[in-house]
Amino acid sequence: MSDAPPVIVLGAQRSGTTALASVLDAAFDKVGGIFTVNGKLPYILHRWVTAADLQARHLRVDEMIWALHRKAPFGTHSERWLGTTETVLRAAAVAVSAGAVADPVQLRRDVLAGAYAGATRFGDKYNEYLLELDALAESLPDAHWVLLIRNPEAVARSTLRWAGDRPWRPSDRGAALAKWVAWHEPWLAHPRTADQRLCTVVEYSQLCAGRGLSRLGSRLDVDLAPYRELLTESPAPTDAALPTRVRDTWTRLLGQAGL
Repeated sequence: MSDAPPVIVLGAQRSGTTALASVLDAAFDKVGGIFTVNGKLPYILHRWVTAADLQARHLRVDEMIWALHRKAPFGTHSERWLGTTETVLRAAAVAVSAGAVADPVQLRRDVLAGAYAGATRFGDKYNEYLLELDALAESLPDAHWVLLIRNPEAVARSTLRWAGDRPWRPSDRGAALAKWVAWHEPWLAHPRTADQRLCTVVEYSQLCAGRGLSRLGSRLDVDLAPYRELLTESPAPTDAALPTRVRDTWTRLLGQAGL
């Protein structure tokens, strides 16, 4: 791999993270890299690779593989990536059962390196990483975090319109806005997110307009401009006042985005 750090895209649901991940998937593929969309491997490893698992010599890769396939990632190399990841996980389970592994954090790092082996650079998008920043920093210490933010009223309205089997979806506007705040509070409180060498905050409308895309491409040292058409701008609502806590959180995030 090159010296370029892994790129992790985070953000509240309905913030445009999947569209941004599609841009990065295309851009990374152009330079021999792999960007998975909802690969969620670090998220799974945080739960299933613990000191207790290693002590018992019992790594539940069957559960991890099932979780990876239950709602499979997508992207240019997703199918091949899943096959490689399963092979790496099975090998890890053998090593754990033999008592050859003692450090769960190092094992997570080794599995991630193996899953993306052969790529010039790699990255992943998964919204729930935003809720596990300490574990994410532990498993991928050199990663560059990209937080995509979107107007909270737009996020709330999109969330309430979201179809499908999503039992965790809020039931009304107030709950949706409160969840939006809860998802961003860990970011604002984490010491790592203040370091612009390690983190970039991008606002959704700026991204779609091209200004944010150019800034992000410069930060990540990859040309994103050719894939701008993968982004669709949705104007922010202007007919509803935000509760104080929501407005304050939004203002702080805009400040981190340089707006």
